[in-house]
Amino acid sequence: MTELASRIAGLMPRAQADLTELVAIPSVADPRQYPPEECHKAAQWVADAFTEAGLRDVHLAETPDGSHAVIGHRPPPPGAPTVLLYCHYDVQPPLDDKAWTTPPFTLTERDGRWYGRGTADCKGNIVMHLTALRALGEDLPVGLKFVAEGSEEQGTGGLEQYVAQHPEKFLADALLICDTGNAAVGVGTATTTLRGLANVVVTVNTLAGEVHSGMFGGPAPDALAALIQLLGSLRDRETGATVVNGLDCEGTWEGVGYDEQQFRTDAGVLDGVRLTGTGTVADRLWSRPAVTVLGIDCPPVVGSAAAVPATARARVSLRVPPGTDPGAAREALTKHLTDAAPWGARVTVETEGTGSPFRAATDGPAYTALGTAMEQVYGKPLAFLGQGGSIPLCNVFAEAYPSAEIVLMGVEEPRCLIHAPNESVDPSEIEHMAHVEALFLREFAKSRRHQGS
Repeated sequence: MTELASRIAGLMPRAQADLTELVAIPSVADPRQYPPEECHKAAQWVADAFTEAGLRDVHLAETPDGSHAVIGHRPPPPGAPTVLLYCHYDVQPPLDDKAWTTPPFTLTERDGRWYGRGTADCKGNIVMHLTALRALGEDLPVGLKFVAEGSEEQGTGGLEQYVAQHPEKFLADALLICDTGNAAVGVGTATTTLRGLANVVVTVNTLAGEVHSGMFGGPAPDALAALIQLLGSLRDRETGATVVNGLDCEGTWEGVGYDEQQFRTDAGVLDGVRLTGTGTVADRLWSRPAVTVLGIDCPPVVGSAAAVPATARARVSLRVPPGTDPGAAREALTKHLTDAAPWGARVTVETEGTGSPFRAATDGPAYTALGTAMEQVYGKPLAFLGQGGSIPLCNVFAEAYPSAEIVLMGVEEPRCLIHAPNESVDPSEIEHMAHVEALFLREFAKSRRHQGS
């Protein structure tokens, strides 16, 4: 074990103590569910911790959505590059408390993993940053800029707007966006693509009002049945593959694959239920559009009357891969839904939101340094992964700093069950990814010096 690895291993009890404190703060950035004071408490915890870890002028900055970003920096040594470290301290709500085996805001160790909301997404990454910086101490070969976001999970865009207003505060040669993770425990991975999205709400109207199903059912057009038929047109009848007229739904993925059985386990697919779509699991996840019906408004089963529904609506999400314009995807989805209306039913489609996909350039010195660090820690070459979720900040950074390299990595892996009950993190991932980060900072500093000499 190297001196740096030994130092990081010795810091793991402190990492666990830090994460225990952070998880205990229910920093859900939704005042309808949790007091805003909890997010402020988490932000101040982060500010204090990174000040102690050697950053300067660490402070809370209010962003346009009312959340607070934690911002700090450390100047570079002469001739050294600057690296931005990103994370977020807000978390998803616990959802169903009864579905948690242990209390969501109490870090609990079980079967070698640490359970609790935010242990992986993204407080585990906060602790990863702290552990790397503590291990390096004063021997920091690069300049640092640091930002911890306070409303990432709500998607209200506070930090994106703040970056646009204050681009000078985040300018760096490499940006480490630590809100993703490895393909599996022990497989060093960088996320190089993110799917964007186009969300719409589709409403179907067929009658002036509900009518008695006994008197009018049959010829009277059922709005809910029309909506079901409409939504069914978005899937191939045999394979379940996404079908949106006007969109290419046949892309292929060239990075690390995703074993089908492992995916079934990770996603909790029931025995006997087939996966939808064609091609590899990775093709379907990261290189092709994917439609999901997120919700339906219609008469509930309990309390429903013997009446023909006059109106029904659904919230539909379309994930779009890099290379697909989200605006064009939204237009194609809208036209598909409108054209597929059965029986002349009146269909209106309202745009809820769009987000652009992202693809990182991987041929620069930051990725070379990352590959060296990953191979030293994990003993195998760096793997590339796609991600189903969108991180709008990546596109904001890419537009603001076109010459900077953007690296997405972190402690999250499929078994973490981020956003779900019983979220957890493997502590070995915190240890190893802290080691990767520390090595990366050293390697990147060397590569930049050689590049400039």
